[in-house]
Amino acid sequence: MSTGDLLSIQPLELKFPFEVKKHSSCSLQLTNKTANYVAFKVKTTNPKKYCVRPNAGVVLPGTTCDVTVTMQAQKEAPPDMQCKDKFLLQSVVAPEGATTKDITPEMFNKEDGKVVEEFKLRVIYFPANPPSPVPEGSDEGSSPKASVVDNGNQNSSLFDAVSRSLEEPKEKSSEAWSMISKLTEEKTAAFQQTQKLRHELVLFNSYSPLSEFIFMFVFVYFLLAIREKFEFEQVVLRKEISKNSSGRFSLLFVVLFGLLGILVGYFINKT
Repeated sequence: MSTGDLLSIQPLELKFPFEVKKHSSCSLQLTNKTANYVAFKVKTTNPKKYCVRPNAGVVLPGTTCDVTVTMQAQKEAPPDMQCKDKFLLQSVVAPEGATTKDITPEMFNKEDGKVVEEFKLRVIYFPANPPSPVPEGSDEGSSPKASVVDNGNQNSSLFDAVSRSLEEPKEKSSEAWSMISKLTEEKTAAFQQTQKLRHELVLFNSYSPLSEFIFMFVFVYFLLAIREKFEFEQVVLRKEISKNSSGRFSLLFVVLFGLLGILVGYFINKT
């Protein structure tokens, strides 16, 4: 702290945290030590680089005024973080009741025995983000604990992949068995329909040849419809359970063979 006859200034050095392409600020506190009104004015050797608010004002007796100095963003850091910029703070006794609007440049002229106090302030830069100390053992690379965590994560990922690979065949197998069950039900329904047709054949033994022709036409049409339906479902089933379908008789073959046996038996009985 600097103590003059009029103002106390804190601090006497303007310390700016320096960071490239970013604004930086620091503040001054001016305290009036007298019973008079004191006017002040702040000047700098580089006015385009710094902004002072307020750059002039009046400090009432026994009060303190805060002055903020802002440095504009710089494109690059100075060599060795050294700065040659300077600030000059001038203060003088002002008339009682004076305000900032009453301050003129002539008030700070040193003439006719007028006392004008002047304080020079230097500028200091320091890194805004100083490098953090490197912990011991960091040169050895990652810690064993970190390696264990990484290995654990890799093992967990491998386990999840294996689990998914095991679950996928189960899902496909369940879909295949569902298709088999559906085909079994349709086979049962087809046999029931065959029994019904066989019963109707017995009833048609006493009908005319035209009735027999109509019946045979309907019967053949029914066989063709069943064949197309089973061929479509067998194509779907082969895609799902191609490994399980080898060495087994086709369901369509069984149904058609049964219907053909019924038809042959009908004609044998008729003759």
